[in-house]
Amino acid sequence: MTGMPLRTRLFTTALDRLGRGSIVDMDLEDIRRARRSVAPTVPPFSWVTGRVARSVTIGTDALAARDGHILPVRVYRPSTATRDLPVVVFFHGGGWVLGSTRMYDPLCSFLAAEVGAVVLSVDYRMAPEHRAPTAALDCVDAVRQVSAHGERWNVDASRLAVAGDSAGGNLAAVVCQVVRDDGGPVIAHQALIYPGTDATMSQPSIRQHADAPVLTRPKIEAFLAHYRGPDGLATQDPLLSPLWAADHSGLPPALVQTADLDPLRDEGALYASRLSDAGVPVRLTNYLGAPHGFASFPGATPIAAQARAELVGELRSHLG
Repeated sequence: MTGMPLRTRLFTTALDRLGRGSIVDMDLEDIRRARRSVAPTVPPFSWVTGRVARSVTIGTDALAARDGHILPVRVYRPSTATRDLPVVVFFHGGGWVLGSTRMYDPLCSFLAAEVGAVVLSVDYRMAPEHRAPTAALDCVDAVRQVSAHGERWNVDASRLAVAGDSAGGNLAAVVCQVVRDDGGPVIAHQALIYPGTDATMSQPSIRQHADAPVLTRPKIEAFLAHYRGPDGLATQDPLLSPLWAADHSGLPPALVQTADLDPLRDEGALYASRLSDAGVPVRLTNYLGAPHGFASFPGATPIAAQARAELVGELRSHLG
């Protein structure tokens, strides 16, 4: 693809041709098999995905959703951590259908080490077994419990941020809107990495990059079909499309990172614009030559170091 560095083009071509298959063609068993697949965290795989930070301990915990369902949580703690560290609640990507917390060990351990925060990655329920807005409400419930019971992880819950990539960025944005409307808890920052914000699929980049590497328009349609279901939320419902909320004021300061060769680029940029117009401090960075998913394969793109430094810097500055 024009504008994409050679190593990125080679990697994404191999990923699309030799990877776990396309969501467009997956049945439920294929989906569940793909969720269980996790890249090894040793070379040569870690040359692409990034290493798991050695200075971080990884543990597990669990939270309860409003209906009593137990939400597993993966906990990343700097090994030299003291009490009262800030906390980042992270939501993984995968179109609300694929992905897992374990797949994000490289990124979440990196954030814990470099931000100096405890990172809690939430294993929210996914589609098609659980349709929208289950994932969003699971994430809201997780943030509320972390805020209310910070002593459980020895964190300062008054310094709480949310973060996520792709569908996880969508969930982070939705969480911020829901807790604002419900009177709290206070979220200090939202880091949205190439987020999906508009399920109407009406932005120009959806057409411009319909056949892009990693994420195509048919894949987006398939993910949305699984998540919404046949009689699901309206595409403009803010629980699905935070772009279409009636009010974007009073939301946490935001970092929005977009990929220039991504079908979701324009809806991420437009969401940043909506936040800014509503008086929310926002930093928007569009990474040239980058496809959707770049945060998960930093070794395959030359923009990784800059994107990671920006992400860490924004979280640090807002978490004190």
